[in-house]
Amino acid sequence: METSNPHPLSSASGYYASLLQTSLKAKDLYTGRSIHAHILKAGLHVSVYLLNNIVNFYAKCGLISDAHLMLDEMPIKNNFSWNTLLSGYAKEGRMEAATRLFERIPQPDSVSWTAMIVGYAQMGCFGSAIKTFTDMIFYRISPTQYTITSILASCAAIEALEIGRKVHSFIVKLGFSSFVPVANSLLNMYAKSGDMVKARIVFDRMRVRSISSWNAMISLHMQSGRPDLACAVFEEMEEHDIVSWNSMISGYNQHGFDVEALDTFSKMLKFAFKPDRFTLAAVLSACANVENMKLGKQVHAYMMRTNFGTFGAAENALVSMYSRFGGVGSAQKIVEKSGISNVNMIAFTALLDGYVKLGNLRPARQIFDSLKERDVVAWTAMIVGYVQNGLNDDAVALFRLMLREGPKPNSYTLAAMLSVSSGFASLDHGRQIHAVAIRSGAVPSVSVGNALITMYSKAGSIDNARRVFNLVCWYRDTVSWTSMIIALAQHGLGEAAIELFEKMLTFGINPDHITYVGVLCACTHVGLVEKGWNYYNMMQNIHKIEPTPSHYASMIDLLGRAGLLQEAQDFIKNMPIEPDVIAWGSLLASCKVHKNAELAKIAAERLLLIEPDNGGAFSALANAYSACGRWEEAAKIRKSMKDKGVKKDQGFSWLQIRSEVHVFGVEDALHPQRDAIFAMMAKIWVEIKKMGFVPETAAVLHDLDEEVKEQILRYHSEKLAIAFGLMNTPENTTLRIMKNLRVCNDCHTAIKFISKLVGREIIVRDATRFHHFKNGTCSCRDYW
Repeated sequence: METSNPHPLSSASGYYASLLQTSLKAKDLYTGRSIHAHILKAGLHVSVYLLNNIVNFYAKCGLISDAHLMLDEMPIKNNFSWNTLLSGYAKEGRMEAATRLFERIPQPDSVSWTAMIVGYAQMGCFGSAIKTFTDMIFYRISPTQYTITSILASCAAIEALEIGRKVHSFIVKLGFSSFVPVANSLLNMYAKSGDMVKARIVFDRMRVRSISSWNAMISLHMQSGRPDLACAVFEEMEEHDIVSWNSMISGYNQHGFDVEALDTFSKMLKFAFKPDRFTLAAVLSACANVENMKLGKQVHAYMMRTNFGTFGAAENALVSMYSRFGGVGSAQKIVEKSGISNVNMIAFTALLDGYVKLGNLRPARQIFDSLKERDVVAWTAMIVGYVQNGLNDDAVALFRLMLREGPKPNSYTLAAMLSVSSGFASLDHGRQIHAVAIRSGAVPSVSVGNALITMYSKAGSIDNARRVFNLVCWYRDTVSWTSMIIALAQHGLGEAAIELFEKMLTFGINPDHITYVGVLCACTHVGLVEKGWNYYNMMQNIHKIEPTPSHYASMIDLLGRAGLLQEAQDFIKNMPIEPDVIAWGSLLASCKVHKNAELAKIAAERLLLIEPDNGGAFSALANAYSACGRWEEAAKIRKSMKDKGVKKDQGFSWLQIRSEVHVFGVEDALHPQRDAIFAMMAKIWVEIKKMGFVPETAAVLHDLDEEVKEQILRYHSEKLAIAFGLMNTPENTTLRIMKNLRVCNDCHTAIKFISKLVGREIIVRDATRFHHFKNGTCSCRDYW
């Protein structure tokens, strides 16, 4: 990069210059300073040639301040003087100082400009490098080959294809096309920018091709997802280097052709090529993907036998491989041996995933806390680990710490936290995460959008779910549309869900098996039996989706809720797979609603054969007998439950007020406001009876007096939750109640009257769906 230096003015200058060069090669600072002192004593400090050598010595030995001082003291300077110091600053990455020096150069030449371009590129400031190059062309300074290769590397780094094409025109104009380094840089630029056609043209026009040229084409084809073309280029090469082999092995591995990657590795060894850390990292990754633990251990043994060392990419691949096979102990030993700071985020995530699968997050958290630099991937991996293991409180605490001390959360972090909010069904918490997403600019992200749709839906805010969907629906992502269809179905808006599904098909968005679960659910909630059958057949005949247990259960539920119990039973008999607990449970629930005790008995018996301790089956059968007035048989079932120690699920309801969750059971006597709640409910009871409400005592499935039944109904958990909510929230605000079981007929009717009485919307989420009560009506239209 340096221009030619003037010839020595004397033999003494040449002698001292030679000594300085020798000292520079040896990095001998003491001798170099001594030579500098001798030059001063000999009165040779007026020689520009000799002084340039001194500046060069100090700059290349890292004594940039001494070099700068020497330059300032020079009475006469030429471009070599300036460029030597400029290159020193650029190589050290001190671009501010380099810029100040550049501005002092009377007439910067191509070497000066190139030094700035190279400096910016080395610092990763590729945009600044390109800007400097455009300024260079503006001032009509002709670029050198080195300038061209440097600027092409910057264009490749940021995929600045248009700038790269303009540089290509300069190459043609300057006649640099025949120079192999320039052609290779041009080829690399087109390859990394994704212009496969232009890259191939450059490659075909090259008169002389180096191994680097061929390797660039291999990388291009691998990046384009064409391992077959990469293989053809590889086979055409007369000779290969380690980069050629690594490009093939890692390329195969990255595109899922792991068997081919291992075959190529075997061939590489036959040709006596010694693998490097990149080779071994790709091979270990391939071993993990094809579950070839034996070969993976052999590679590990080779690394130990050859003193290869487990560090960098190879170490991380080993950690990932052992973690994926459940060998977290071996992975942990590698981490402890090489130092925890050397673990990259991919390996850490794999190790974390290994601990997650074992349900043991304490060691993972220790690793996380020990990492010196925790990027967003590490934070997200730890948070997701907590979420997947149901440790939502820990996930929330870590997320709050991340907001205070860590990096800005990405879309994956936010999606994980929104799933926590969905689990809590906490609208306030979900809104806070939504606000973080807006501030971070992640709302347009499909993953965050989908998580927001689910969160708002599960929190009972279907309108907000729709607003988010309207922002992301244009991505035409199947998951987004499916999430919205399911949300509408769960909120009793079956017609709207079906309309959205039809719109999805019109836009050419392919539904998946989950989409069809949502569509069948929508048909179930509004009783559209014929449409349900049509979609069930369409799923198989048009979209070629084989039914899963979820689809079978949805069809049984659709038929059963519509009262078509015999059809539901026939459907079960004709299923190509053995009915599971959910299938028999769906039929059993419908038998209770439609008071078919005989079929309920068959369904319960089949269910109990699969799960003998299923309390829900015993309870549902007892309730079916009770609904039919067969009290003795119901009593026998309940006694059998008691004798066998089988417990039924206890019903409870909850709501959140000012970040605090309040839980209620039937006739809850533990709440600190118990007396006020009971008094409020008694008052409401009187008022809604005046409005025409008649308690549905048949909902109490025990042989008791009517008065006792009415008292039991009055203090059902959802009614107590509503009374508490009315006492502790502002007027005209929406109440959001969650219940773990299906809401009973009496509560459903009572809440309709209560919504009219208090003039509020009351949203109740039970075990299967949402009910929006407003002004005396429910969104389910009394079909649930």
